[in-house]
Amino acid sequence: MNILDIAPVVPVVVLDHPDRAVPLARALLDGGVGIIEITLRTNAALPAIEAIAAEVPEMVVGAGTLVTPLQVEAAAAAGAGFLVSPGTTPHLLDALADTGLPYLPGVATISEILTVLDRGITEMKFFPAESSGGTAALRAFAGPLPQVRFCPTGGITPATVRDYLALPNVGCVGGSWLTPATALAAADWPSIREAAAAAAALRD
Repeated sequence: MNILDIAPVVPVVVLDHPDRAVPLARALLDGGVGIIEITLRTNAALPAIEAIAAEVPEMVVGAGTLVTPLQVEAAAAAGAGFLVSPGTTPHLLDALADTGLPYLPGVATISEILTVLDRGITEMKFFPAESSGGTAALRAFAGPLPQVRFCPTGGITPATVRDYLALPNVGCVGGSWLTPATALAAADWPSIREAAAAAAALRD
């Protein structure tokens, strides 16, 4: 499975209630987005991953904001299909690799990219994208490191997403605008389905 090629936008989701997970996953799928990243920022995250993995198997569900090896192990045990970290340390990279799951380690500088590249990993999360130089930084990375592909995340909006996706070293972007907190709180699945459809159409 190539995480970067599933959808143009990976919804990055903070869930406060695990009972929202399954209808959310179905709304995204109905809109044409077959991947979701649940961030481990709330107690609802792991139960949400478990529920989606069990009840919506056609959705590729991943765990994000992984900052410790223990979180990596817990996410894998919950059924995550891929793993995402905001940054990298040797211990974290070891833990991610040990799961055998696809993963996107977070990088923000050339030195961090080279550290990850030393492990044979060529697909990474560029975070925080906008405040780390945005599209200009990614164009600069492409010169010395054309073999590396990114999922930039952080500060990207519907107004800027096409600029990122136009870059040859960008496979997809991470975005929270598909699943705003207000829509999740209101269980407004039609608006999320509509946002997903607009995101899926970015590759048309």
